[in-house]
Amino acid sequence: MKIAEVHVHQHGLPVRGGAYKMGHSEVRFLTSTLVRLVADNGLVGWGETCPIGPLYAEAHAAGAVAALREMGPGLLGADVLPVPLHRRMDGLLHGHRYAKAAVDIAAHDLLGKHLGVSVSDLLGGALVDRVPSYAALGVGPPDDTARLAAEKRAEGYPRLQVKIGGRPVDEDVAAVRKVGEVLRGTGVRLAVDGNRSLGTRDALLLSRECADVPFVLEQPCDTLDELRAIRPLLAHPLYADESSTGLDVVVGAAGTGLVDGFGVKITRVGGLHPMRAVRDVCAARNLPHTCDDSWGGDIIAAACAHVGATTRPELLDGVWIAADGIDGHYDDEHGVRIDAGHIAVPRGPGLGVEPADGRFGDPVASC
Repeated sequence: MKIAEVHVHQHGLPVRGGAYKMGHSEVRFLTSTLVRLVADNGLVGWGETCPIGPLYAEAHAAGAVAALREMGPGLLGADVLPVPLHRRMDGLLHGHRYAKAAVDIAAHDLLGKHLGVSVSDLLGGALVDRVPSYAALGVGPPDDTARLAAEKRAEGYPRLQVKIGGRPVDEDVAAVRKVGEVLRGTGVRLAVDGNRSLGTRDALLLSRECADVPFVLEQPCDTLDELRAIRPLLAHPLYADESSTGLDVVVGAAGTGLVDGFGVKITRVGGLHPMRAVRDVCAARNLPHTCDDSWGGDIIAAACAHVGATTRPELLDGVWIAADGIDGHYDDEHGVRIDAGHIAVPRGPGLGVEPADGRFGDPVASC
């Protein structure tokens, strides 16, 4: 089975409920980029990448389209198999993993449909049919954040993530402490995510001022060097997220004991094929991690759920999807939903979701 056609679509996703605030930025509207691969046997596979604004990472919607336009003609005739496909993409364009990830996901969807198996099966087999999710609470006034934490706890989320940064560190301390009180004794786990926005001084102050609040501190600082500097001085476990830019970084951070776990984005590492390797490296080092992406609809959500289902449950910190922040679904019947803080893994061949005909309009690029 070979790729016969490549089509690129874009689709707007307004952020429900107003701005989504992080340490470096806030977003109100995002553009998701969809890849539709048509095989020489007529089967169709879908992939998706949706960077959360141009300041979150070295990725943006216009860049995804440009990269896919560059690679598209060279993908025609390629085998729909992960290893040769990645070699083909790397031979066409250096870097741009977030754009290559959309092709990778579409190829997994296509291959699963061809073989009559799910993406979970292609990734080694699902261990569960329902994966835990977690709620990410944007930067906001401490009392508002605590109120939202109580609401999400009541909805059944087993883990919450509180965003910090972009303001005086004492406000972050107050927010973390108030959320800690809300969660105390409930069994709900807490992550505090700086999204690279804190300096080493403020990261250490936050950890020391909240030493009695149990949480994992996720990517407080921008670089691996900064994480390495604060690591021995923290009162909390340290996770890498934005720094986890590929398998090479994950191997290094895991092997040297730099971090206690990872927040991993499928499109950041380049798709489901490299994500499978990241999962296995973490399993070899007994390191917990998430199976997420930055934003997007049913296609990327399904991909996250499938890889999460193949992760050892005791190492899966959760599967974050953007369902709480967007309206509607690409697939009205089988769209990926969060129920009581958990996600049912889509059934059926491939990803298990199929966008409605014409949902994304005409392609912005085709070959």
